Amino acid sequence: MGFFERWLTLWVFLCIAVGIALGQWLPGMFHVLGAWEVAKVNLPVGILIWVMIIPMLMKIDFGALHEVRAHARGIGVTLFVNWAVKPFSMALLGWIFVRQVFAPYLPADQLDSYVAGLILLAAAPCTAMVFVWSHLTKGDPLFTLSQVALNDVIMIFAFAPLVALLLGLSAITVPWDTLFLSVVMYIVIPVLIAQLWRRSLLVQGQGNLDSTLKRLHPWGLSALLATLVLLFAFQGEAIIGQPLVILMLAVPILIQVFFNSGLAYLLNRRLGVAHSVAGPSALIGASNFFELAVAAAISLFGFESGAALATVVGVLIEVPVMLAVVKVVNRSKGWYEAGMEQNHV
Repeated sequence: MGFFERWLTLWVFLCIAVGIALGQWLPGMFHVLGAWEVAKVNLPVGILIWVMIIPMLMKIDFGALHEVRAHARGIGVTLFVNWAVKPFSMALLGWIFVRQVFAPYLPADQLDSYVAGLILLAAAPCTAMVFVWSHLTKGDPLFTLSQVALNDVIMIFAFAPLVALLLGLSAITVPWDTLFLSVVMYIVIPVLIAQLWRRSLLVQGQGNLDSTLKRLHPWGLSALLATLVLLFAFQGEAIIGQPLVILMLAVPILIQVFFNSGLAYLLNRRLGVAHSVAGPSALIGASNFFELAVAAAISLFGFESGAALATVVGVLIEVPVMLAVVKVVNRSKGWYEAGMEQNHV
């Protein structure tokens, strides 16, 4: 893990401070930036999101999909957790904590928006950081690559219907045209650009792709931090007025990460899946594609929405929480493998 990734939480806190300060000092400038829209897509954020997402998607080799059969049980577990458990469990947790437990302490007009942000966060499986988590757990790289590639293919078709279903069940109305446009803008087009660029670079060898990704890496992180500054410039008033909102939104996110990673890990153990597959399976099952969630939340609900803030809380806690899961997976390897032997006696 690089220096910036290791300290991502620190950078996010700095972005909170800088964004809030700039929003208070230069409110006119940020309102002008917020008004630069085409078809409900904010142009500055759209550009920043592409700069973030495209280098990540360039790492994905969709040719690895043929590895799916070799890791069928591990991939089955991860797909089950990613698509049949995590979004629905987050919707439930959002209802419990946002609409019940913490409702008296949150702004009443933002409750639906907070729940929507949590659902958007959970409906998009992680794409990029998963490779880091897999490496830290000594995970099988072919499993990780094939799982991420398969998730990305599914996300193109399932993200919009799943989000619409869960928001509908939560009594939140979302215009289908805006949701569809978000999928096209932040999944379909970046995937096409990334894969065409990847293929053109590979013509000159793997080294050419690797060196290009290395050069693009700082740009992606810078775009992420710039997006956060914009978000917190618009969220400043709400955060200053209720600073505990971030902590309250973090509670359901933390619970769903540990619940879903534990569920995936235990199911893999029960099915006799190798630890090198179970580790990344648990981490893919729990982590989120927060870049997509942030972009979709802004498109659907706006910069100043509770949905945008909820997705940013996911960015805030992503690294420390996932590192904690990595530590649990690594330390429990002996227990995991002993259980596998018992299940196959």
